[in-house]
Amino acid sequence: MPIKFEFESPDKGAWVLLRQTYTLVLKCEDRVFSEHGLTTEQHAVLMAIKHIDGPVRPTDVARWLDRSVNSVSMIIDRMVKAGLVRRVRDRKDRRTVFLNITSKAEKAYVPATVAGWGLIQEILSPLVNEDKLTLIRLLETLRDKTYDYLGSEGLVEEVRRKETGNIARFMKQAAKQKSLSALETKRQGGKKKKAI
Repeated sequence: MPIKFEFESPDKGAWVLLRQTYTLVLKCEDRVFSEHGLTTEQHAVLMAIKHIDGPVRPTDVARWLDRSVNSVSMIIDRMVKAGLVRRVRDRKDRRTVFLNITSKAEKAYVPATVAGWGLIQEILSPLVNEDKLTLIRLLETLRDKTYDYLGSEGLVEEVRRKETGNIARFMKQAAKQKSLSALETKRQGGKKKKAI
């Protein structure tokens, strides 16, 4: 359990709680995804590859995850070695590399995403919808301020435009995978009953 601080300054209190929450959410994600043989970073890369339209390059993944190309390339290197991602060279321009998800990654990604969605729902369960909408607005305000600080004001509008489509695709895919997972469990349950 993290140390609970008492601050006279709301700024310090909000900042410490924001950092603690971020760290704890990452630990929860690590636990959930590790049960499916993935790290949180690997799951994020797979999610980016699945949600980016068209052929996906490492630079596209880095942009989608808001990470440096170098850090994403190192994650992808480990994923290639683990058999989760395949690099495919473009036939027209051999310098361009595209990423494909392997069947091994697909088998891990689907149940990991369903479990991750369950984690999200569990963590947010103490909040009513009105509180969740307030939290979204507050976090968007802080996110946009960080873009301002980094001198990336133009990115804010681009992120907002893409966010709607990305979230819609993610929610649709998560719902589809949850129902596929339920069907698979039901099928397996049916087989087990027949075997008994």
